[in-house]
Amino acid sequence: MSPPPIATREIAREERFNDVWSQQLDVVFADVAPYYDRANNVASLGLWNWFLSQFMSTIPIHPGERVLDVCAGTNAVGIALLAREPSLDVHAMDRSAEMQAVGQERARARGFHIHSTIGDVHELPFPDNHFDVVTLQFASRHLRIKRVASEILRVLKPGGRFHHCDMLRPANPAVEKMYYAYLRFCLSFTGFVFRSGPVALNCKKYFINALEMFYSADELSLLLEEIGYRDVSYKTIFAGMIGMHRAVKPTGS
Repeated sequence: MSPPPIATREIAREERFNDVWSQQLDVVFADVAPYYDRANNVASLGLWNWFLSQFMSTIPIHPGERVLDVCAGTNAVGIALLAREPSLDVHAMDRSAEMQAVGQERARARGFHIHSTIGDVHELPFPDNHFDVVTLQFASRHLRIKRVASEILRVLKPGGRFHHCDMLRPANPAVEKMYYAYLRFCLSFTGFVFRSGPVALNCKKYFINALEMFYSADELSLLLEEIGYRDVSYKTIFAGMIGMHRAVKPTGS
């Protein structure tokens, strides 16, 4: 399925997925929170931590910087950053209290403190020009991403960096077809192995559809530039299946 043009895609995505976003995802993530990391490791054939290390390699950090991890989930990003630089002031925001409960437990087990905020990331409860770095990993397909990226731009300091990592829509149609076939298998397999609840199981089709209507790496770069970011760059792995973007808030903004 070819997605709508970039100019109208956000409208089309919201029209198609709004009911899932507003009514079902909270239940899904509450269900999967206890086994989220283990399920992803199984689905990725043991590469889940490697994906994280690849993303971390794209993020330069400096002592004492203030970092916001949007859609922080189980705090994998915040913990990895603190392991590199313990002086960071790390904040995590997620809509799922259950995912953050797991994430806070993981952080405490490592001796790290991460400030936690539960709420809608489409309206970040932070002042303008507040963070040196904002990260967002493996969540954009479930968001009104243009709105969230605009909010991230607002809370970044001038010269601040936005680092994004997610599953993307491969530009090659043959790769895209194989990708979706594998994901359908993974969703069914992990749902069976970890005994997912009925709402999570019923969202299997949504997860594929959301990716079909998402952005390729080039398209996401164009979207970020349209919002107002500068120096947008990216790298992809697995023929564009996963992309890691870096974008900067212009100075003087």
